[in-house]
Amino acid sequence: MSKAFLVLDDGRIFEGKSWAALGKTFGEAVFATGMTGYQETLTDPSYHKQVVVMTAPHIGNTGVNLEDNESDKIWVAGFVVRNPSTITSNWRSRGSLEQELIDQGIVCIQGLDTRALTRHLRDRGAMRVGIFSGQEMTREEMVIEVRKSPSMSGAYLVADVSTKSPYIVPAIGIKRFTVVAIDLGIKTATPRSLAQRGVEVHVLPYNSTFKEIAAINPDGVFLSNGPGDPAAMTDIVKIVREILNAEIPIFGICFGHQILGRALGFNTYKLQFGHRGINQPVIDRNTGKVEITAHNHGFALQAPTDGTFTTVYGPGEVSHVSLNDGVVEGLQMLERPAFSVQYHPEAAAGPHDAAYLFDRFIELMSVKRVGN
Repeated sequence: MSKAFLVLDDGRIFEGKSWAALGKTFGEAVFATGMTGYQETLTDPSYHKQVVVMTAPHIGNTGVNLEDNESDKIWVAGFVVRNPSTITSNWRSRGSLEQELIDQGIVCIQGLDTRALTRHLRDRGAMRVGIFSGQEMTREEMVIEVRKSPSMSGAYLVADVSTKSPYIVPAIGIKRFTVVAIDLGIKTATPRSLAQRGVEVHVLPYNSTFKEIAAINPDGVFLSNGPGDPAAMTDIVKIVREILNAEIPIFGICFGHQILGRALGFNTYKLQFGHRGINQPVIDRNTGKVEITAHNHGFALQAPTDGTFTTVYGPGEVSHVSLNDGVVEGLQMLERPAFSVQYHPEAAAGPHDAAYLFDRFIELMSVKRVGN
C-alpha cells in the first residue's frame, strides 16, 4: 500500500494511503453526510466530475449488490474515505466495494483525516481537487496540475450522462398516465417510483426537441437531476419554456428544479459547499411539515421567499425552504401546472418523507386531464 495525496487548489494537501485504483484524478471536492447509501452515491450521475468525501468514517461494510445502482456505472471522479471496511457482510452483497472501484478504474484515497477535510471545505467552500495515488510528483507539481483542471462553474455535463436513445419504463399494474422524463442524469429509482404509481415513463435524451416530446402526447413532463452548472443549460431552458407555454404539467427535481427556475426567469448561483447527503431538513410551507430529505446539489435558485412572485407564466411561490441555510428548495406555479423541489423524493438511499411529491404530480396530471 503506497502513499497517496489529496491536493486542493488552495494549496492544502492531505496525506493518506492508496486504495482501489492507482493513478491520478481531478474534480470538484464535495462532502456527503450520509452514513449509508455509498453505492447509490457512487452511481448517481449527478456526481459526475466530483470527488466525493464521505463524512461517515466506515465505508464498504455491506459491499456492493445488483439492486442499488442508480445507473450502469460509477460516475464519481474520485472517492475519499477514512476507514474502508476489510470485511464485506450483507445478504445481498455480490462483491467488495474496493474490487468494484478497481474494476471501474476509480482512483481513491483512504486513511486521511476526513473530519479535518470536511471542516476545511465547509469553511473555504467546494474547490478543485486532485487525488494522486502511486505517483512520483513533488507537492508543487501536484498543486499546479490541480489548478489547471476545469472548474464546475460553467460546466455543461449532461451530454456525458444522458441516455443516447429513448427507452420506456412500463407502468406497474394498470397504466394511468404517460410521462416524458427528460434525462439530465436521471437515477433509476425515479422512473421506478413513477411506474409504481401506474405511470408509463418515456425517458428521452437531454437534447430532445419539443416536437419529439409533444409527439408522445404526455400527461406530464419530468425534469430529472443531473450534473453541471444550470446557467449553462440555455438550450434545455428554452424547451422547458415551450412546455410551460403548452401547459403540460411539469415536475422537476434537483437539477430539474434549477432548470425550471431559470425557465421562469430566475438566476442561479453556486453554493459555498452545497447540500449533499440524506439528512437535510426542509420545511414544506404549504403544510408546515418538516421533512428530512436527500440532497445532491451545488447550485441554488435566487427566488423571493416572501409572498408570491410574478413571471410571464403567471404567479408562483417558493414552496419549500432549507432549515439549515434558508436556500430555496421548492417552487410551485399558481396558475400553471408546474412545480419542483431541490431534493430527491425517490430518496435512494435515504428517508421517504418526500415520497408524497410523486403523488402530488399524479394529482396535478389528474386535474389537468379533467380540465381538458
